[in-house]
Amino acid sequence: MMKIIKGAKVYSPEYLGKKDVVIMGDKIAAIGDGLSFGDLGFVDVEIIDGENKVLTPGFIDSHEHIMGGGGEGGFKTRTPEVRLEDLTSAGVTTVVGCLGTDGVARDVLALLAKARGLEEEGITTYIYTGSYRVPIVTITGEAMKDIIAIDKIIGIGEIAISDHRSSQPTPEEFKRLAADARVAGMLSGKAGIVNVHVGDGKGMLDLIWRVVKETEVPFTQILPTHTNRNPYLFQDAVKYAKAGGYIDFTTSSDPVFWEEGEVKCSKALKICLEQGIPDVRITFSSDGQGSMPIFNEKKETVGLKMGKAKSLFQEVRDAVLSEGIPLETAVKVITSNPAGILKLHNKGRIEKGFDADMVLLDEKDLAIDTVIAKGQVMMRDKEIKVFSTFKNV
Repeated sequence: MMKIIKGAKVYSPEYLGKKDVVIMGDKIAAIGDGLSFGDLGFVDVEIIDGENKVLTPGFIDSHEHIMGGGGEGGFKTRTPEVRLEDLTSAGVTTVVGCLGTDGVARDVLALLAKARGLEEEGITTYIYTGSYRVPIVTITGEAMKDIIAIDKIIGIGEIAISDHRSSQPTPEEFKRLAADARVAGMLSGKAGIVNVHVGDGKGMLDLIWRVVKETEVPFTQILPTHTNRNPYLFQDAVKYAKAGGYIDFTTSSDPVFWEEGEVKCSKALKICLEQGIPDVRITFSSDGQGSMPIFNEKKETVGLKMGKAKSLFQEVRDAVLSEGIPLETAVKVITSNPAGILKLHNKGRIEKGFDADMVLLDEKDLAIDTVIAKGQVMMRDKEIKVFSTFKNV
């Protein structure tokens, strides 16, 4: 069955105006005004009412612990695996899975299996090879082989730096990882990104700065995340982005963390834009299912919260409604920007020939109404009104 979304305000993410969008199979077949069923030449057509709705690309979560995370407080603090509905109800149609502190009891092969399971359920998935630890543990025995040989592996991560849970990689070890990821990406046509967990240590982005200053590996090969976790790291990240790097802000948080100095993502985006950082260099990710441990002054775990995929769009929505950032700019950080940085072809845009991953929002309050992944309705807030299903004769 072909689907037509009628009369929605389309953000591709650039604003296109009120348009009809045709979905054929898992692709966007056409975008236009007053499209005629007869002209489309198809037998069965389902019409989805887009009046008083906003249509955006499906959201890309580039850092999600799809197998769960945690464990810093012992086995009882391991967080659960993500469920499909955790993602689709949050508007996420593409997810990149990663391991975290625990790369021992959880491994990359299990991560790959979880990603394939989610894809069979209807969304698009990718993963990083490795975990916090350096040297990294892979599936094939080498990071380069993993990236080249395994379709879903698009890079290395999340490698931990400036954190008491890090394996404290040397500058030379870190440089080699970045170089291997780059060459593997070139050979496979993938991004070859190194996704880097940055803790609240004094080193901040020092290891990353050394790579780009002391080697020929470009800024674009490394994506540091959690860079809004404290004001000092945030300022280093702003400097890094101004110099040409990509930066990622983590949306899962807690008001307590904001009181302690963490920069709320919506505010971080506004500050970056005001300081002249090109919006294409900024992404948001949720750190969903990841643990958010609370440590005392002795670095002992005294509490634990868990990241949520739903925080991803909540921060984009806050950026629009509270910070006054235009929707077409704000939504880029979870659509076209991660798609471009991670080389996720045919993702992140509403454009003919691209994957039919889209989210319908209520125009008034930007609440998620309907989520479509690869042409299939994965979630609806209420019944989609089907005006007609008919056969052309």
